[in-house]
Amino acid sequence: MLDLEKMTEYTSPIQEDLDLFSQRLNDHLQGDSPLISSIAKHLLKSRGKRIRPVFLFLSSRAGDNYTDFSVDASLSIELIHTATLLHDDVVDESEMRRGQETVNSQWTNIISVLMGDYLFAKAFRIMVEANSIELMRSISRATERVAVGELRQIEETANYDLSEDEYLTIIADKTASLFAVSCEAGPILNNRGEKDRNKFASFGEKIGAAFKIADDLLDFVGDAETTGKEPGIDVLTGQMTLPLIYGLQKSNTQSRNEIVKLLKSKDENSFQKVYNFVLESGGIDYAYKKANSLAQEGLDSISSCQHNIYYERLEDMVRFTTARAS
Repeated sequence: MLDLEKMTEYTSPIQEDLDLFSQRLNDHLQGDSPLISSIAKHLLKSRGKRIRPVFLFLSSRAGDNYTDFSVDASLSIELIHTATLLHDDVVDESEMRRGQETVNSQWTNIISVLMGDYLFAKAFRIMVEANSIELMRSISRATERVAVGELRQIEETANYDLSEDEYLTIIADKTASLFAVSCEAGPILNNRGEKDRNKFASFGEKIGAAFKIADDLLDFVGDAETTGKEPGIDVLTGQMTLPLIYGLQKSNTQSRNEIVKLLKSKDENSFQKVYNFVLESGGIDYAYKKANSLAQEGLDSISSCQHNIYYERLEDMVRFTTARAS
């Protein structure tokens, strides 16, 4: 079964929520200027899998926390996520994302940055509609964490001594924070207590980290047709990913030094040697196990929920996001 078919199956109980989300997203991105409309049309063409809205709707309904403002929360979070991608593409000088030209490539870096700023502003304007100080506080904090994670990732580029704990802190901020607030949004909007909020936030945080580790694995075992980029791009540009970190930590000094020398050369032809090193040192197997372990910890944190159709599909989505690199 194709990924898209699996997604359609797993998200069928929340299809009306997703349809409303898509309709309102389209409405919010139209009309402010011809340029914004053109860029919005371009972005909507490569809409991705809407993973964060999916987790928000499924977790909200699984915990009986869906409200009239759930779609507003999902829109705010997705717009923030999209804004960070626009800025990422400028920083990384990326030309392709999700199989099509990036905004900075089709237009300019300045336009991509300003469009990202526009989406941030739009997200916070939508948030006001929910009239929830707690939601604004949580989404604002998550957005701050994303920026911290981005800066830390840049700071640690090509730091081949980076530890696993430091790496996990970076991805918790950069990626997992928006998953966490997506899953916490339901209890916040439904005025649940701190215990409910914490368990859903913990669920999202663990799943977000597992999702990022699966992305790390795709840089080694993915194919360009599926991922939209050639394998090895991340590791050869100095990004520190879990399979590589583990491999470097477990290797002897001579092997480690040889691989670091290859990585510093940024020679595309060296990726096969790096891949073989990471595979033989157990880095790929370790990252698979770590992603699955985090995913299970996430599910354990909400195991007290009633096991309804939404909970079952949530379990399926967890497996789906962590098995992408299988």
